[in-house]
Amino acid sequence: MTIALLLTLAALAVVDSTSFGTLGIPVYLLLASDRSRGSRLLTYLATVAVFYFLVGVALMLGLAAAMDAFGGLLDSRPVRVVELVAGVGLFALSYRFDPKWRAKRGKPQRTFEPRVGGPRTMVLLGLTAGALEVATMVPYLAAIGLMTTSGLTTAQWVPVLAAYVLVMIVPTLVLMALRGMAGGRLEPKLERLRAWLTKHSASMVSWGVAIVGFLLARDAAVHLFSH
Repeated sequence: MTIALLLTLAALAVVDSTSFGTLGIPVYLLLASDRSRGSRLLTYLATVAVFYFLVGVALMLGLAAAMDAFGGLLDSRPVRVVELVAGVGLFALSYRFDPKWRAKRGKPQRTFEPRVGGPRTMVLLGLTAGALEVATMVPYLAAIGLMTTSGLTTAQWVPVLAAYVLVMIVPTLVLMALRGMAGGRLEPKLERLRAWLTKHSASMVSWGVAIVGFLLARDAAVHLFSH
């Protein structure tokens, strides 16, 4: 396990921490006026974290089996070329998520207002957010691929995966702690953050896809041109 790999995974986790499911919805929940918002938010975050960890374990085990069967092929030059092309393609695709690109084509921006309720509702909300986002969370899928192709053992990737998921929810936990200390004084800032996230969600997706494309292209280029 190299420092470069850990830094790349940390960068991907930070990108994932800004998604609507890991930051946008929690901000909505933080702005709830009732006293149970803390437990409600923790229930939601725990559900999202466990969901992504289990999905990651399932993907790692499946990819590990593929590596055992086709390890030499997956690390071959043609596959690295495909990885390079995919990275460049994702970087180019990121422009299609740009709000200006959508505006020029008359496509409306979508917004989402989460439903607030008890523990069962929060678990369902967490599972729904995870299920809807997991296929589009390119950073997370890229991180799984990088851990698999790096040949990490189970004893190595399990704690790394757990740390990755933890980093994904750290920003929300920090906001939660700050709100607890500042009380209502943080309310206007959270409202502005919620409005900003809603307004710039498309730009965040665009940047996220671009960053993942760059990281994939960089990983492929290192293997292709390092010797």
